[in-house]
Amino acid sequence: MIEMQDVWKEYENGVTALSGVSVRIPQGSFVYVVGPSGAGKSTFIKLMYRQERPTKGHIFVGGFNIERLRESQIPIMRRHVGVVFQDYKLLQQLTVAENIAFALEVIEASRRTIQKRVQEVLELVGLEDKRNMLPRELSGGEQQRVAIARALVNKPKVVVADEPTGNLDPDNSWAILKLLERVNDRGTTIVMATHNRELVNACKKRVIAIENGRISRDEERGDYGYED
Repeated sequence: MIEMQDVWKEYENGVTALSGVSVRIPQGSFVYVVGPSGAGKSTFIKLMYRQERPTKGHIFVGGFNIERLRESQIPIMRRHVGVVFQDYKLLQQLTVAENIAFALEVIEASRRTIQKRVQEVLELVGLEDKRNMLPRELSGGEQQRVAIARALVNKPKVVVADEPTGNLDPDNSWAILKLLERVNDRGTTIVMATHNRELVNACKKRVIAIENGRISRDEERGDYGYED
């Protein structure tokens, strides 16, 4: 589902964020990406949905050759890759249902398809009764569930999550993790960058550790491995 071959990322300011990274993530995997701040985790994640382009190397996600995508192909690729951010990135003037529907409206899905898919993902994330509320009327955990619903509404093959529990308390963090596990159980590949030691150590999934732009550990049932 995801493959990186000798990937390097150097920014214009001279910072080398990734150095010779190679990794394969099969379909249906759940992978944590861990490491110290500034290690290259966010760059690793951004490359997967073409927010950044590699300086060298090859990246394949869901059958797409990321570095060779034309600008016109990027929206097509992103229908297959759902993205969840730490700060939710919801449209504040839209309701819960409208935020989720927006991802389908931009690809000109039919009204019937939009109604059906929005209802399905609202049920999945447990927010059917919040569909007409605005983001500011929700808790942080509820806003993140809306963001996950929006990421899922196109039925992506992959969901990449960059610190999705970073702004949440422990109870809401566990709720978001359990939701992502349910999504994974349905066959969606999950790649989650996180600093949450407790979640990583408790769940014993594959752990890819990045330090100084390189993969330092890749363990099938790993732990967080850092004290800070």
